[in-house]
Parts: sequence; structure tokens; C-alpha cells
Amino acid sequence: MQALAAWLVARPQNAVLGLAVTLLLPAPQLTSGVIMVLLVLGQGTKLAVIEAFVAAAILLAVALLFGVTIASIVTLMVGTWVPVMLLAVMLLGSRSLTLTMQVSVIIAALALLGFYIVVADPVAFWQPYLTMMAELVEQNNLQLNTELLSAEVMTVSAVLAFWMLYTVGLLVGYALYKRLPQETGEFGRFRDLSFGRVIAFIMALTSLLAFAVDVAWLQNLAFVLFVIFWMQGLAIVHWLHVEGQLPLVAVIAVYALLPFLQVLLMTALAVFGYIDAWFDLRRRIRKA
Repeated sequence: MQALAAWLVARPQNAVLGLAVTLLLPAPQLTSGVIMVLLVLGQGTKLAVIEAFVAAAILLAVALLFGVTIASIVTLMVGTWVPVMLLAVMLLGSRSLTLTMQVSVIIAALALLGFYIVVADPVAFWQPYLTMMAELVEQNNLQLNTELLSAEVMTVSAVLAFWMLYTVGLLVGYALYKRLPQETGEFGRFRDLSFGRVIAFIMALTSLLAFAVDVAWLQNLAFVLFVIFWMQGLAIVHWLHVEGQLPLVAVIAVYALLPFLQVLLMTALAVFGYIDAWFDLRRRIRKA
């Protein structure tokens, strides 16, 4: 990975090629987005933007050549590159990974609230997507209980999915940046990540309000704010390994089991992270 990161930032043409090719791969936020973060941190925002425009021009030319709609490729580029670029610029400006991640949580919460403000009827909004998913499942002989995919579930899932894609892209891009052979800046370590008591308090207050007034958007906001703490729980797992409290095989097991025990494991990590936000478990473990 160190060689790949060094190759990408070595020459502008390498960066352009990396951005263009990986945008066409599955889950571009975890490929092309990671490269964008690496370029912003390793080369600076100005050069990264120029390289992105060149890559965009190449992709648009290819789209015209193969009859792909311009709108779809532009949407893909903007949706993949712009969010992670903004996060990387924020990381450069604040020089704090923790602060950048905290701001990303606030943005996710505002995105959820903005959806309910802009979309008057969430059910009507998600219905075409639910119909399309049902057709794909039927065509591919797959099994999926689409009755469980309500408008509320779709809204929460979309917010969490995009937040995870963009923040993981930021974290992986930052990790690649730290592996560059030349001297790099220090913006914090993932294992020290904490979303803090302010966000934890907002989550608790929102949960109480949601329980009292039984409003869907408040319930969804509380749920999103809680689930996000799984990232802090994962950071603690890495911290325990570095401190010699947890073997490497346990860390690997967490990642290996995530696709299979996603709900259970993420809930456990979220609980772990949320408790840490209030009681600073890492400090207490270090003192013990």
C-alpha cells in the first residue's frame, strides 16, 4: 500500500489515472474517494482539484463515446469526490482527525433533518426505489423481505450508509497518507477517536424527546446519533490492541465478523463507544 500511495502522489498523471479508473469500480467512495483524500493531504487542495477536473474531462469523453448519460457520470463524480474532498480539506485546516469526524456527525444529523424538511412525503419519495429493489430481487431469484424496508428504514439507512462510506474513505485515505515515504503532517490517530460528551448528550436528549413525543424524525435522529458511536467503539478496539490488551487476532475477528454479524456487532461497538464518550474508558484502563 505504501508503494501505491507513493505512486499516486508522485506525478499528476498517476493521480488522474487513479481517480478516473477507480471511479468506475464498485463502491467508488471506498476507492476513488480514498484516492481523493490521499491527493488532498499529500499534494494540496489546489493540485487535487486540477487533477479531479482532468479526470472528469476524461470520464465525460469516455461517457460520450460509449453512450453513457452525462448526468449519471457527473452525479457519480460529484457524489464521490466532493464530500471526501471537503472532509480532507477540513482535516488539513483543523489538523484534528477527531474534530473532523465530530463535524461529519453534525453534517449527517443535519442531512437527516434536511431530508424531512425538504421531502414532504418520505413514503412517496422512497417508493420508486423500493419498487426497483423488489424487481431486482425477483429477477435475480434472491430473497429479501421488502416489507421491512419502510420509508423510515430507507431514510436512516441512506444517511448512515453515506456517512460510513465518506468517513471510512477519509480514514483510509489518511492512513495511506501517513504511509508516504516523505514527511507527513500529524492530525491525530484513529485509535484516539472520541465523538465527545456534547454529541453523546445530544443523542441522550434526542432519545428522551423521541420517547416523550413519539415523532418519527426524532426517533430516527436519535438512532443515527447512537449508531455512529460504533466508530468510536472500533477505535477503542484498535487502542486496546496497541496497548497490549487485545491480540491482533481479535481485531481481525472484529473486521471479519462485521459482514455477518453487522447489526449485533455494530450495536455492541456503539454501546462500547457511547459509554466511552461519557466515562473515558481508555484513560481509566491506562490508570488501572
